[in-house]
Amino acid sequence: MLICYILYMAKICIALATYNGEKYLSKMLDSLVMQTRKADLIVAIDDGSKDSTVEILQEYQKTLPLQITALQQNGGHRAAFSKALEIAKTQLNENDLVALADQDDIWLSNKLEVLEKTIETPDEKGFKPVLVFGDAQIINAKGNVIDKSWQKLAHICTMLPIKAHIAGINNVTGCLSLFRASLLSKITPIPTAVNVHDAWISLIAQKQGFVRPIDEPVVQYRLHDNNSVGLGSKFSFDETCQKQAAWTRLLVEQSSAIPLDKDEIDFANQLNHYWIQRTQKAFLPRYLPFLIRNRGLLFPYPQTRTRKILFSLLGSPAVHFLFGKDK
Repeated sequence: MLICYILYMAKICIALATYNGEKYLSKMLDSLVMQTRKADLIVAIDDGSKDSTVEILQEYQKTLPLQITALQQNGGHRAAFSKALEIAKTQLNENDLVALADQDDIWLSNKLEVLEKTIETPDEKGFKPVLVFGDAQIINAKGNVIDKSWQKLAHICTMLPIKAHIAGINNVTGCLSLFRASLLSKITPIPTAVNVHDAWISLIAQKQGFVRPIDEPVVQYRLHDNNSVGLGSKFSFDETCQKQAAWTRLLVEQSSAIPLDKDEIDFANQLNHYWIQRTQKAFLPRYLPFLIRNRGLLFPYPQTRTRKILFSLLGSPAVHFLFGKDK
């Protein structure tokens, strides 16, 4: 009797979020067409565009496996990616792979090939990573390369302990990553308290297996005035405190599902109390021992550590008094 063994070939699904992206979208989609390892499925969520973005997506259905959902109202970056990943989850096996795409980047032609090979290569113990991510060249609005390494430009630590993720430090840029579809049941729906979906995905990945970085560029990452995520903070001091308090509260509430251990939950709780107090009190000297004890996690760069610790003892009233209301 002849027994046939069928080797399952993992599908790759790209989750793409668009919003008023007509200026750069065609170049992005052209780079998907040119991939040496073609995507099997592309789930595109248009977040209420008022320009020709949807029409451009529809035109590329002739050459790409695009499924387009056009929303009438703009719900924001997090909600659009959450929707795309929830749709993808219904069509993927746990062994399939997921890539995230922004509308304004250009993928290097071997991106999916390189990342798929990386995620399918086991470590010395025979385990495969659940998420991998690469580096990027930086391009400006005109498409000119202005830096060879996003990791170096943004001072990204490619390996971070879980407590650094809890503290809100993220080292995984979504468009540079590839992860297993088995994570989707843990990731989705992306909670509203998540400000940057990449941070949520990388935290879950760290707790579900291990993450492998590579230093090879896989994308030309475009920096321009309308980036949803880029260099620097787009939020005021008060907004940052509120978002950090919401993030750490979420992690405590979701600690069983993530899952976090007792020490990690205690750390998240302490950070949550700290950020709440920082919105209310001018000075927080009682947190100095906590900040010093966890300085390597909270302030990873020694050259700026002392200055940042001192600034971290200031609450909203003091910051506004010393630096102005828009700080």
